[in-house]
Amino acid sequence: MLDVVVVMDPIGSIKIAKDSTFAMLLEAQRRGHRLLYVVPGGLSVRGGVAGARVAPLEVRDEAGNHYKLGTASQIELGPQHVVLMRKDPPVDTDFLNDTQVLTLAQRAGALVVNDPQGLRDLNEKLGSLEFPQCCPETLVSRDATALKAFVAEQGRAVVKPLDGMGGRSIFRVDAGEANVNVILETITAGGRHLAIAQRYVPEISEGDKRILLVDGVPVDYCLARIPQGDEFRGNLAAGGRGEGRPLSERDRWIAQQVGPEMRRRGMVFVGLDVIGDYLTEVNVTSPTCIRELDAQFGLNIAGLLFDAIEARVAARDQDIARA
Repeated sequence: MLDVVVVMDPIGSIKIAKDSTFAMLLEAQRRGHRLLYVVPGGLSVRGGVAGARVAPLEVRDEAGNHYKLGTASQIELGPQHVVLMRKDPPVDTDFLNDTQVLTLAQRAGALVVNDPQGLRDLNEKLGSLEFPQCCPETLVSRDATALKAFVAEQGRAVVKPLDGMGGRSIFRVDAGEANVNVILETITAGGRHLAIAQRYVPEISEGDKRILLVDGVPVDYCLARIPQGDEFRGNLAAGGRGEGRPLSERDRWIAQQVGPEMRRRGMVFVGLDVIGDYLTEVNVTSPTCIRELDAQFGLNIAGLLFDAIEARVAARDQDIARA
């Protein structure tokens, strides 16, 4: 039995029908692991030792009656713990500080999913650019003039900040449109922040595909998030409709390009965003779509994840025994 420690947004406010962290907790409990919920703001360090204020947690798949918490207490994080780091973006100073605490927990022997160093290193917009062979034409810059020239060169582009989620602050910009200057000024905060511009991929009308990687291996189905009405964004948070599909050959090729590097970095659960034939984002903080794919195809993606987690724990324990 493992102690599964979950760092997440407040559990009382989640929507269990769509929440991937909740799917993970249900699976961990089904396997007989003990659940420990980190109370919001509960990570700490004392004497160089990472700790957390945690409450025993029980979960049930009943909307409005989905969890029960016991009495909170302080623990030190160590080899008996698997820590699920599942806080939603933004990846701000508080988030980064929490990953520093979790690095100390990792050094003490805890398995942290996903690896805290990887969470710091992999901005979800910039991470895709480590695989340029998979991406559409892209420019990252603070320079509004350069970004405007890129839009003119491409004819139509999508521009967005580096720290958004759920489709927020994403603009489709046409060359020569009257608002291009103000859009770029806004996105870059007057040249203070980097922004990303990518060639517009018209296949977005067929869906922004979420491909899930479990320890570098793709799940056989993706969730295409299809824009609705006059909206060009496919994000579910922006009103997109989720439609499950088997992976295409190109989807699998992209997963093969990205997966081994994610596994090497300890990024055990990753979401790739693919539009048409192109990778646009590598999501490592709190990827979603488990519950939608499970429901549509009778899968147990959280089961695959815990198979991978338990295999990593077993391999670690074997290494310790041989040492």
